[in-house]
Amino acid sequence: MSEVSDRDWVGLYGAPLPFAEAVSWATLPSCGALVTFLGTVRDHADGRANVERLTYEAYEEVATARMKNVASEMRRRWPVIGRLALLHRTGELIVGDIAVAIVVSTPHRPEAFAATQYGIDALKASVPIWKQEHWAGGVDWGVGAETLRDAADVS
Repeated sequence: MSEVSDRDWVGLYGAPLPFAEAVSWATLPSCGALVTFLGTVRDHADGRANVERLTYEAYEEVATARMKNVASEMRRRWPVIGRLALLHRTGELIVGDIAVAIVVSTPHRPEAFAATQYGIDALKASVPIWKQEHWAGGVDWGVGAETLRDAADVS
């Protein structure tokens, strides 16, 4: 499920993320800065070596609504944002796959960097997306889960 307006693109995808399309979409003549963050599947987790793959699950309607809240909070904090994209995968991913992409365009780089950093932090802290890890020794849900917070409460 994804929603694209003329300013924000938020979505969950059961297939590879349309990262190149998001970068192209976010590029605007009025914005001289375009910052991206890509989170990829790595081969280890806390206390777990040889991670082979991850499975992400989300209640799409709630997760998408909370992603929109993150976008709204980003715009409140950085009103100069031209366009922003918050995209996350669901389903099974292997090591090296892109799990999350944040794309932000602004007139100048300081705001683009700050908004992108906040975007990934707020997404991880406030959007209900669950991660199951598959490694050589077994399968279990990711460690380090936290109680979800409202996007406005993320610093």
